[in-house]
Amino acid sequence: METIRTTYIGQLRTEAIHVQSGNRLLTDAPIDNHGKGETFSPTDLLATSLASCIFTIMGIKAEASGFSIDGATAKTWKIMSEDPRRVAEVKIEYDFTMCDLNDKQKKILQSLVKVSPVPLSLHPETNQNISITFKD
Repeated sequence: METIRTTYIGQLRTEAIHVQSGNRLLTDAPIDNHGKGETFSPTDLLATSLASCIFTIMGIKAEASGFSIDGATAKTWKIMSEDPRRVAEVKIEYDFTMCDLNDKQKKILQSLVKVSPVPLSLHPETNQNISITFKD
């Protein structure tokens, strides 16, 4: 069975259904590329996937190591290039200041930034500019 079923619904929008759960999401072309920008664009989802994948791998490792990263946040920016039009850079600022982490736990999290599936799947020319802030 397929993982995702996507339908073009017109006006530069798609609807994707996660087959196993039935959850749906819509995409819209961004304003700078003929769309309305009323929801995530496909390239927004790429940037979101990077941030979420890293968080997921961090969560798995934290849980297995007996600590929590619950409440941590990330701000994500997507920077496009024009020729060719593509995602040139994704900037992510992770904030773990609400988590009580020791030095060993911080090092574990820092070690996971480039080794989860999405970071390893992106084209090498896509700059992944990732920073992490911890509580002092």
